[in-house]
Amino acid sequence: MNMMKEVTIPDVPILMSMDRYCVCIAMATEYCLVDTDTLQVTDLFPYEHETSIPVVKRVGKEEFLLSGPGALGMFVTSAGMSQRPPLKWSESVCGVCYAFPYIVALDEEFLTVHSVLDQQQKQTIPFSGGKILGDYDGKLYIASNKEVYSLVPLPVEKQITALLADKRVEEALTLAKNARKTGLSKEMFRRMYIRIQQQAGFIKLAQYEFEEASQLFKDGKLDIRELISLFPNLLPSSTKFSRAQPPLHDFADIRQIVRSDKARLNECKRFLIGMLEDIRGSSLAIDMKEDVDTTLLKLYAECDLIKLQKLVSTENACKLEDSFKILEKNDCHHALATLSRLHGDNESALQIWVKLSDGVLQDDSFPGFEFVFNFLSVLSEHDLLWRHIDWALRKDQEKAVMIFTERPATETSSERLRPDDVIAFLSSYPKAIIRYLEFLVFTKKLEKEKYHTHLAVLYLDAVLQLRKESQSEKTQQDLARSKLRHMLQTSNLYRVQLILGKVKETDMYAECAILYGKLEEHDKALRILVYKLQDYGAAENYCHVNSLGRDKTYRRRLFQILLGVYLDPLEGKQDSLIAPAITLLNSDIADFDNIRVLQIIPDSWSVGLVTKFLTHTLRHNMHSCRTTKVQRMLARGENLNLKSVLCAENKHPIFVGDDRVCKVCNQAFVDASFVRYPNGTITHVHCARNRSVCPVTGKLFSTKKS
Repeated sequence: MNMMKEVTIPDVPILMSMDRYCVCIAMATEYCLVDTDTLQVTDLFPYEHETSIPVVKRVGKEEFLLSGPGALGMFVTSAGMSQRPPLKWSESVCGVCYAFPYIVALDEEFLTVHSVLDQQQKQTIPFSGGKILGDYDGKLYIASNKEVYSLVPLPVEKQITALLADKRVEEALTLAKNARKTGLSKEMFRRMYIRIQQQAGFIKLAQYEFEEASQLFKDGKLDIRELISLFPNLLPSSTKFSRAQPPLHDFADIRQIVRSDKARLNECKRFLIGMLEDIRGSSLAIDMKEDVDTTLLKLYAECDLIKLQKLVSTENACKLEDSFKILEKNDCHHALATLSRLHGDNESALQIWVKLSDGVLQDDSFPGFEFVFNFLSVLSEHDLLWRHIDWALRKDQEKAVMIFTERPATETSSERLRPDDVIAFLSSYPKAIIRYLEFLVFTKKLEKEKYHTHLAVLYLDAVLQLRKESQSEKTQQDLARSKLRHMLQTSNLYRVQLILGKVKETDMYAECAILYGKLEEHDKALRILVYKLQDYGAAENYCHVNSLGRDKTYRRRLFQILLGVYLDPLEGKQDSLIAPAITLLNSDIADFDNIRVLQIIPDSWSVGLVTKFLTHTLRHNMHSCRTTKVQRMLARGENLNLKSVLCAENKHPIFVGDDRVCKVCNQAFVDASFVRYPNGTITHVHCARNRSVCPVTGKLFSTKKS
């Protein structure tokens, strides 16, 4: 044995403990630390040597436990710092042992057990006459004057179980987290800790500490069926689940926890819903989708119809047999129909929705018969659709038409939904057939004469029916006539003579005028507007509308006809129509052949009457004349410029000798004919295929002709 180093300390050492390079020493009156590498001595604190016995015990890496003043056990690191709160023990402590995570202290009457994890006293064991307390080869021994005893700690699992039994959850979890240091294997520790978290979660649940319980269940990867099984009749009838053995809790079911308190029961159900929603779709629900979704459906059916509808409307793994029973039991008929539809049973779904619409069944979550119409409008089973069309039309003709008009854009054409068949079926539903024909004509813009004619006839029949009914309001008649006039004006595909034959038998002059216009009988149309309706603005607008998209000659002819109607002496109203005639002549939208106007104006009119027209005509003619002159002079200037360019080109002679060859074929010129491009390229006449593009460079020249 050789001495490596020698360190001088200020007093005689009484007790010491070492960890690597650090030595903690109790001297006669105080403690100190010695660094064996640097030989540095650090004073710590004094102790009451007259009334207490010094204690120096290693309790961790570079950490020691010392007996301090005031009956405190002080933790000190190799740096001379304390990182834990002190232990409170007896003033007469005479021995200390350490077995993670406990400190065992011996005094005159007791053995006290303290935890280094939370510095709290955990146990007191009466023991008088103790002299020596020590740990040897990992075992604790205590000796009195006559006997030696061994202290055997309970296995950590039993300690944790006892803590959980006393509802000391935090202490149990803290002990469990550090259980790995007691020598457990990694796998054993993992299994033990997960089970402890799950047990702690149920304890927190029983204390209604839902947030803590939820986190413990998730961290402990609880089989969610353990929690569901607390609630009677929530698991699917086909489940093969059985509770863990040994059990994680001692509750028969949730009623043992809530003890007939309905408010607490509802809180627990909401907690379960939250847990299921959180894990649904996660790894915690793998292989348990049916159990999770079926449980959620049962809970939603009791307390949350909105979430229930969302669940049954999207892909789910609900047990159908259980789901149908619980939905029917809770009168959740709309959800039942939705679930049936999701699983392809459209007929059952429709039967339920029809009963809900008719009031046979009641369900506040049902949105109404419009929902059924929307469903029928996307239903691809056309046989089933036709079986419910009559019912839908009896409910609301106008809204039910959407079943035919709002079909999916991706739907393939079907013989069962041909327009002709639909029209034939709707013939006994007047409002519905009008809406459907409007869809074909105005929305789909089908250009078929029979659809346009049919719609026009229905519009006309509706107007005539309203005119017969004495109780019909004027606004209804005006609306019906406006729809008819719009149809007659905008469509060119209906049978005009058929409609005109019906309209001529009435006093519907505006419609007659439109129809005569479609037949190009503008004189008759304008005479109706002027003499029958005396609506001069409408007459002028008639000319404007019917000339849209036509040439100027046609437009002038219409306005000329209208002016002729105003000035026609055969009607006997020539003098009374002077004002509208003058207004027409001065209109900004009217267009005339001015010479013909001057020819038909009565000689009796004074110049003052037509001053504005004449002034406008003269200004217009002068403007046209001047514009024409400007255009002519511009053209002349451009012509002169081109001639100048041509003259400039002709000033430069072009010599073609025997030594000059064509740029395209590289052959000599044999006669005086050749082609010269503006960039100087010279070719044979037959080699110049395009006079606007240089055959050598590909450059494009102007194609304007001079």
